[in-house]
Amino acid sequence: MAATDISFASGSPKFADTRLTELARTAGAVAAWREAIAKNGPDAALGTSGEFAVGLRLPDGGIFLAVDRFAICTLCYRVDNGQLRFAARADELADTSTQIDPQAIFDYLYFHVIPSPRTIYKGIYRLPPAHYALFENGQLKVAPYWVPSFAEQRSRSFDALKDEFRQLLQDSVTTQLDGSKPACFLSGGTDSSTVAGMIALASGRVAATYSIGFDTQGYDEMEYARLASRHFKTEHHEYYVTPDDLVRSIPAVAAHYDQPFGNSSALPAYYCARMAREDGVTKLLAGDGGDELFGGNSRYAKQRVFGWYNHVPGFLQKGLMEPLLGTRAAAAFALTRKAGSYVEQARAPMPDRLQMYNLIMRLGADDVLTPQLMAQIDTVAPLQLERAVWQMPQNCSHLNRELAYDWRFTLAESDLPKVLGATGCAGVGVGFPMLDERLLAFSLRLPTAYKLKGLQLRWFFKEALRGFLPDEIITKKKQGFGLPFGVWANTDPALKALATDSLHSLARRGVVRADFVQTLLTQRLPEHPGYFGEMVWILMMLEQWLATKAPQFSLAD
Repeated sequence: MAATDISFASGSPKFADTRLTELARTAGAVAAWREAIAKNGPDAALGTSGEFAVGLRLPDGGIFLAVDRFAICTLCYRVDNGQLRFAARADELADTSTQIDPQAIFDYLYFHVIPSPRTIYKGIYRLPPAHYALFENGQLKVAPYWVPSFAEQRSRSFDALKDEFRQLLQDSVTTQLDGSKPACFLSGGTDSSTVAGMIALASGRVAATYSIGFDTQGYDEMEYARLASRHFKTEHHEYYVTPDDLVRSIPAVAAHYDQPFGNSSALPAYYCARMAREDGVTKLLAGDGGDELFGGNSRYAKQRVFGWYNHVPGFLQKGLMEPLLGTRAAAAFALTRKAGSYVEQARAPMPDRLQMYNLIMRLGADDVLTPQLMAQIDTVAPLQLERAVWQMPQNCSHLNRELAYDWRFTLAESDLPKVLGATGCAGVGVGFPMLDERLLAFSLRLPTAYKLKGLQLRWFFKEALRGFLPDEIITKKKQGFGLPFGVWANTDPALKALATDSLHSLARRGVVRADFVQTLLTQRLPEHPGYFGEMVWILMMLEQWLATKAPQFSLAD
């Protein structure tokens, strides 16, 4: 697929025009796309939903590319000698002369992934979600074909919305089932439990559920997965990941991705998918998307609390609170220090506020990265990308703007690639019923107050499923497949050796400072394994990817 003379269409596109749907059925998706583009030009993608990526050579010699609204199907491209080449993966477009992009390394350390449109390679780009590209006469245009447009409906009753929502959930799961053994991830959270229960309604068959646990205090929530399994009478399977598992699988999982990927939940997801594969499952359903469509992330309530500061009269803000709480004396006491932190964050505009505790920025880029890398990067570039995405939705509530932002950075750039990469590495297909276009449309209509009621997260979702889900799962705190890597890296010799060797190798490449690596491993990680373990993880995964895909890469003099 990495050539201009090959057209392809992947995924399962759903055309709004029934004639195109029939054409896709009889002649294939490429033929349907050609007809759609001939009729609607670049707007062809706007009338298409579902999961898709398409790359077509047009009759006039141009090339059209597009990916779905969450970039579940991916597409990368590069321009070589006036010609556009494209492929599903960035590494398929790279050759021995392709250089690693230092800016992408910083983006990775900032986000723990490399968000589109950049990739790890210079000159190779990834099409962002809900975007198209048109290459004509040697010129490339990349633009969004869809931007979220929220139109809240406040007139419908709760009961009517509840009935519609439950039916949409069942229909969305039905669409994802392919006749093979019905199965899903089960973390014991609201979304995965909902999918598990809906599988039985949609298929009339017992769902096979797969859960991962950790024998480490504060990280295991198998109790809730078992509760959901009992409630929905699923065929339940469990696996407890160990440090030895990580040592065995980290190199392979890191190398499976087409660029460095630092979401640590990829490893538990991989073992979950591998367990399912060994059990004969060919497709798993995942619950990703429910939090981002219906207001379930704790930061949504947190940002609402910060928003209250805007209602404090200006003379109190400027004349009393900010002068007093910004002093050294205030910082000396816990209560006033906390109040000062609140004011400091509340004063920061969005989305800047979200990155005030960004790990690489809090540690100090100059203290972490070598002068060779610092000389080649723009530390403000990631925030500029965030600001641009933040501004895209128009005429919507603050919460809905947060949701749209997360559709890009949490889902499309991190959580979905995590699951897609993990299942792909294990040899299992995956479906995301929570991201069905009908549920997306429902979310766009749902009133803001139903998503975040006061400080109650995903209020409507939980109330609509009360009686369907166990009450204990509705009221539990979100956790998921969180990995106790920092704890294990301190206590397991083999895992500690893998991390140590990886970080020192990265230092020898001239990416991170050797003194920072030494302090991180010998002082900070033992003192705060949960916090600094994340930095060790993302550096280790960067080195593990480079060791396989770009072993000669170095910035060292």
